[in-house]
Amino acid sequence: MRLQDTERQIMVNLEYERACTCFKQAEGNASMDFWDVVANRLYYAVFHAVSALLIKDGYKVGTHKGAMLMFGQHYVKTGIFTAEDSKLYSNLQMMREESDYNCVYVTTPEEMQPLFEPVREFIAKVGNLIEE
Repeated sequence: MRLQDTERQIMVNLEYERACTCFKQAEGNASMDFWDVVANRLYYAVFHAVSALLIKDGYKVGTHKGAMLMFGQHYVKTGIFTAEDSKLYSNLQMMREESDYNCVYVTTPEEMQPLFEPVREFIAKVGNLIEE
């Protein structure tokens, strides 16, 4: 099913709003020292930002892995995003999976706090791209 332009814009906006909400949730959980939840929310902030971008540009993705592959193919290899951005996305996915599914994996403030600013910048960059 192809989206009409207005439907596409609604979906892009919803995904981007979800990215911003997840980021705020990460900040709130950090203030309560719930670092495993921070890993989850930072990952989902980036995932939803990427989803907004993919939808804007007409790419259909059905899985987390697919979104990551499409991001690499269409935005990293083309120079729109950097290899560091891709590494951030990949590392967050690994942290999220480990903290969600591995009871002995523990995220710490020392590893999570430095990720807030790069995620904030990533989301802002997506915001600029979806406004174009």
